[in-house]
Amino acid sequence: MEEETYTQVMLLVAQAFEVLAAATLFAGLIFSVVLSLRTYIRTKSGASAYKIMRQSFGGAILLGLEILVAGDLIRTVAVAPTLDNVIVLAIIVLIRTFLSFSLEIEIDGVPPWRKGLVSGATVINQARKNASDA
Repeated sequence: MEEETYTQVMLLVAQAFEVLAAATLFAGLIFSVVLSLRTYIRTKSGASAYKIMRQSFGGAILLGLEILVAGDLIRTVAVAPTLDNVIVLAIIVLIRTFLSFSLEIEIDGVPPWRKGLVSGATVINQARKNASDA
């Protein structure tokens, strides 16, 4: 009975991470649109607004992916640590890592290993600063 309760709690925690990731993506979209509109109004430059939108929403996607990986990790390790689940987790992490690298290259124009390590939150913060400077 105690193990069943633990499993249910860990499943709820993993679902909470998934909800948090979805909320992060939604909030990131709204934040990106606001930053982009603000930049467009200040600069009258569609190119600058587009760059801010890509940079800030790309950062939100990176942050959402990081949160989703945490949820998958909890689900796999705490709920059902079977070899099959660990293999599936490894594949998911590889795919999300590839997506993160692709997004970082798209946002910054350089591979992640050619610059300092940053997280999704750092990218969003940099976009906010760039929007304020524009």
